[in-house]
Amino acid sequence: MRKEYIGRNIILDIIRLLIPGLVIFAEELLFKYATVREPHDINLLYIFLFSMALGFMISAALSFLPSLPSRICALLLAVLSAVPYLVEYFIYRQFKVCYDINTITNGSGGALNGFSDHIAEMVFSSSGLIMIALYLLPTVITSIMLAKGWRIVPESSAVMAVATVLAALICLVLPIRLIKENRIYKDPYDKEYSFEKAVADFGLATGIRLDLDRMADPDSAVEFADVGDLTEYTAATLPSSGEEVEVTEPIEPEETLPDATPTATSTPTPSPTPTPEPEPQVLDIDFEALAEDSSGTTRELNEYVASLTPTMTNDFTGLFEGKNLIMITAEAFTAEVIDPELTPTLYRLANSGINFTDYYVPASAGTTGGEFSHITGFLPVDGGSSMSHYTSDNVYLTMGSQLDRLGYYGIMYHNNDYQFYSRHITHNRLGYSEGFVGYGNGLEDYITSEWPESDLEMMEATVPTYIDQEHFNVYYMSVSGHSGYSRGSNAQARKHWDQVQDLDCSDRVRAYYAANLEFEAAMTYLVDSLEEAGIADDTVIVITADHFPYGLDNDAPLGSLPYLAELYGVDKVSDYFTRDHNRLIIWSGCLESMDPIIVDTPCTSIDILPTLSNLFGLEWDSRLLPGRDVFSNAIPLAFNTNYDWKTDLGTYYAGRGVFEPADPSIEVSDEYIETIRTIVRNKISFMRGVLNSDYYGYLFDDWIEEEE
Repeated sequence: MRKEYIGRNIILDIIRLLIPGLVIFAEELLFKYATVREPHDINLLYIFLFSMALGFMISAALSFLPSLPSRICALLLAVLSAVPYLVEYFIYRQFKVCYDINTITNGSGGALNGFSDHIAEMVFSSSGLIMIALYLLPTVITSIMLAKGWRIVPESSAVMAVATVLAALICLVLPIRLIKENRIYKDPYDKEYSFEKAVADFGLATGIRLDLDRMADPDSAVEFADVGDLTEYTAATLPSSGEEVEVTEPIEPEETLPDATPTATSTPTPSPTPTPEPEPQVLDIDFEALAEDSSGTTRELNEYVASLTPTMTNDFTGLFEGKNLIMITAEAFTAEVIDPELTPTLYRLANSGINFTDYYVPASAGTTGGEFSHITGFLPVDGGSSMSHYTSDNVYLTMGSQLDRLGYYGIMYHNNDYQFYSRHITHNRLGYSEGFVGYGNGLEDYITSEWPESDLEMMEATVPTYIDQEHFNVYYMSVSGHSGYSRGSNAQARKHWDQVQDLDCSDRVRAYYAANLEFEAAMTYLVDSLEEAGIADDTVIVITADHFPYGLDNDAPLGSLPYLAELYGVDKVSDYFTRDHNRLIIWSGCLESMDPIIVDTPCTSIDILPTLSNLFGLEWDSRLLPGRDVFSNAIPLAFNTNYDWKTDLGTYYAGRGVFEPADPSIEVSDEYIETIRTIVRNKISFMRGVLNSDYYGYLFDDWIEEEE
């Protein structure tokens, strides 16, 4: 009987030691089902083992405590363990992505405060309450056990302590070993890490752990690899409108594509004006010499930049030299908004300007991430804190700074709370001479207090203040296209409902169109004002989105976005490129007398800054921006922070480790795929390195002092 009793107790003790890990695994499964819903394969084993590793660590810690402290800590842990899952769940419902620690702690405060009513609605919805109840269930069970005087885990003996710690180590090391042997999962865990992918593949707890590791040692994420041997690049396609010509340009290391496919053709637009011999788009900086005199991350960045081949000036260099610039980040804008009858002004701007037919806006950090890419030419690799990190250092290369150095009148506007995403701090550091004005520090006297506010009223209030300036450089962040998309919750949808009520679509999509008609009205007012002032030919308008309209659907992951699919006219939105496709508009009145300029190669929002730098004929360095001047012979490359990428030869989906060729009849080699993967990793490493160091300050602070 004594042995039987002891054996039974040992079994019960082992079961109790397993409880924390099993609870964490249950929380992970619940979160995965409620949000990302990635395909279930061996990654469930990874999530289980990582959950058990964390659970065994908790068990070991609790087992060493005396009875009362152990029970109190167990209760606290039961409550606290639910918090990250619930926070990320409600973030995912609103923004359709998981937010990393930087975004939650630094970048989303304004948004969460501003959307407090909507968040409260989500929390107290039936699905929200069910999720809260399920995640608090361990707390309830723990409370009952404690009320009965039970310990959650048994008091530890020396043997049990060693066994528990050993079990934790096995459950931690084993999945890491398995991951490193898996072709699909090894890179997302290490050199192609992104928080969103880590959560989907390895669980939220592991995603947080990996995020904390990188925050503790940001330099560890800055690593560059050799791109490969030089070969002849024959896959380029340039902006077109003329007769077909063959393109066979030799490209240096960063632009190298091994194992070239059959020569592609393109139809370049004849030069608007005669141009001189092409010259490298560089500044007078000797990066090789700088590398020899530097160390650490700065040395790695210098060596990387020195290894790149700059792009060259081209037929479009200086096309907009001396012109005014108006840049607009349009809230939740999509290509589908552009229609000859519904939005004739936007249709005119898109089709009589530079026509981008394969353009994407990677969405990973909400509105602030989209703005960040548009303004800085960087992806938000530091999540929601990317803008604050960037503007804490030198902003020499932004259009605000570049045109400010030429004496332009510069100002930024937003028709919602001026403190959202700390814009009152970050946007006053972006190089615009007159700083930033929003609702609360200047525009509140001109804009009606409603949700969302009017883009037209913002234009009516601001255009007269700068239109008579000799040269102006203006930036707008709009808001009229924001969710929610219903007549009841959206003032702009109500205002324009009569114009969309006969559209063949659901009321939610109809409300989305209606809200964007206020942006159309704003653009009509802007263009009319420029034409009345006689400066439309001397002004450039650039329009891009901050992100796809994530507010159309509720708590829906990729593959389950019915309203977005309806808007896009597809059966299913199942990948990031389908989700993030958009339309970039670059227009000037002077373009309307020219043949259409068509850019049909893959490009993204980080290509805007280098393209404008070229078009405005500015002094800049193409090696210092990860995007490309789309009129250059650089690789046409679109990519996101999840390491998915697309070139003119096909699309690579990092989550599945699959490359889909654009033309199935053309064989694309593994060497080509690995080369582009390396280029993408290098570019993301470069962006991380710049954001986590004052690299631009290191390069340009002395230049600015000399200019001043």
